[in-house]
Amino acid sequence: MRRIGMLTSGGDCQALNAAMRGVVKSLFTSGEAIEIYGFLDGYKGLINCNVRMLDGRDFSGILTKGGTILGTSRTPFKTITEPDENGVDKIAAMKQNYYKLGLECLVVLGGNGTHKTANLLSEEGLNVITLPKTIDNDLWGTDMTFGFQSAVNIATDAIDCIHTTAASHGRVFIVEVMGHKVGWLTLNAGMAGGADIILVPEIPYDINKVISKIDERDKRGSHFTIIAVAEGAISKEDAKLSKKDYKEKLAKSPYPSVSYEIAAAIQKKTGREVRVTVPGHMQRGGSPCPYDRVFASRLGAEAGRLILEEKYGFMVGYKNREIVKVPLKDVAGKLKSLDANSSIVKEAKWLGISFGD
Repeated sequence: MRRIGMLTSGGDCQALNAAMRGVVKSLFTSGEAIEIYGFLDGYKGLINCNVRMLDGRDFSGILTKGGTILGTSRTPFKTITEPDENGVDKIAAMKQNYYKLGLECLVVLGGNGTHKTANLLSEEGLNVITLPKTIDNDLWGTDMTFGFQSAVNIATDAIDCIHTTAASHGRVFIVEVMGHKVGWLTLNAGMAGGADIILVPEIPYDINKVISKIDERDKRGSHFTIIAVAEGAISKEDAKLSKKDYKEKLAKSPYPSVSYEIAAAIQKKTGREVRVTVPGHMQRGGSPCPYDRVFASRLGAEAGRLILEEKYGFMVGYKNREIVKVPLKDVAGKLKSLDANSSIVKEAKWLGISFGD
């Protein structure tokens, strides 16, 4: 009898259920006796042994369902070695519950912080397999993460919808896209939605360059401008600040986000009407797109194969259009940022898109 634990950690996204379904279906198809233990609400469930046994019926009909049937929560890696509010040693508790249930393997679905903890558990001797989940597409060791394409579709739809009202009123519209540290989502949605300006964390912007692009469009007879702004977009001036000073500036800022600060600057310097739209958590929600359903299913199937072959300590990733296994130690703690000199950025600039630089 193989006993497999499973949990989803961090922010939710589309295709978490599809990925878990892929793992379970591939295991059940093997014909071996399998028991699946689902830990509720991420690592908290493993720490507190909040668990329930799952069977095939739990994974039926969830391919198209967003969110996660196990629930999720954030358990920051920076505090993972500190006792919780009840004085519980988190690492010791997770290991104890793993062994108490007689698990052969723990399948973890999550993003960057989740993978740091998964690697730590692997180093502590637990058999761990991970799957790359995040709408940010910023996990090292994989060309793609599931949830990303679904989020791109939603953010693109938001930009598409803004186009008609922006054109009708001759306004500047800012659409704020999720992404505190990386700009993959903003870049792809911005290009797909026909944004004129795209501002991402990896390419600090000059507000005067942004305004120059707006003026350039006006002179050509295009009296509206669409700006796609990542949550973590940063000006060249702010990029020179230390992390501490920048955090203090944000704490004192009268603006709810960088998009509103940019809007205020444009209005002050040009007198133009500027509107801000924030799709927010809509980008994480809803049914996964067909691409993510297929992609997550493939990742899940490969994870199941690795478990049956008893190959642990890997993230199942995607490289050069093939599903691959990547050592967890090569993934943990690394961020896949957007390269300002990458071909996709250069191609976007050839299309006339400004990055404010």
